[in-house]
Amino acid sequence: SDLAIGTRLAGSSRVVRGAKREFISRSYNLLLRGTLATHVSDAQCGFKAISADVAARLLPLVEDTGWFFDTELLVLAERAGLRIAEVPVDWVDDPDSRVHIVSTARADLAGIVRMWRAFTTGRLPLADLRAQIGRGPLVEPTLDGVPHGLVGQLVRFAAIGAVSTLAYLALFALLRTGLDAQAANLVTLLVTAVANTAANRRFTFGRRGRDGAVLAQGQGLLVFALGLALTSGTLAALDVWDPHAHRLVELTFLVAANLAATLLRFVLFRAWVFRTRTPRADRVTAAVVPDLEASAR
Repeated sequence: SDLAIGTRLAGSSRVVRGAKREFISRSYNLLLRGTLATHVSDAQCGFKAISADVAARLLPLVEDTGWFFDTELLVLAERAGLRIAEVPVDWVDDPDSRVHIVSTARADLAGIVRMWRAFTTGRLPLADLRAQIGRGPLVEPTLDGVPHGLVGQLVRFAAIGAVSTLAYLALFALLRTGLDAQAANLVTLLVTAVANTAANRRFTFGRRGRDGAVLAQGQGLLVFALGLALTSGTLAALDVWDPHAHRLVELTFLVAANLAATLLRFVLFRAWVFRTRTPRADRVTAAVVPDLEASAR
């Protein structure tokens, strides 16, 4: 592992502390999982160890110098793809602790908001850092004449698309009982588009965490608009051709339109929304790795 941390919340940990601190600790870690998508069980246990080479690259990105330092370090490490080992500990709370709960909680919440904004806007160079320390995705087998990763992406995209299509048809049929075809199509496409973008972001294109998630959903909605135009145009053309078409015919035309929209969605996702950017190692080295000789002075 790159980091080792203690955890007071493992089943084999032996912990002596009051109910108030137990509640605060568990609530804080639950908040981290909900807001910053952390996976460690105990972000603020005092025991932590990190390898020197990883620390040299990671610590310059940590902005907090107070109690939130531990959390920020671990969240950045997770986002950079580092391996974190959790070790159960024996822990007895200090009854004479000088930690001020209210001010510490306020600072922690401010830190969470700051990190969430940084991940959302893509301000932190985590993708480049991940590539620099060798924690990028493993190289997949390739086929002659086929772009790298395309086969796996197509398989995962097709599986997600099949589930999305079934969800689309079920929801459209349900809404069609109370709405006209165009309104039912709009609502159904919007719901399934958001879920489809999130699923493809994680499983098809391997994007983890929340950095860039809002931007991806915004771009996904533009792709959704193209799909809406395609399916709505199909419904309009069917209405001109046969104003009293059976619901089954309506669904058949929508399946064909959705297949075309799905192909368009994959092309735009791969080439635009989730395109792979070449890491700029030279920029990361200058921005992330400190001048150790200068800092020694």
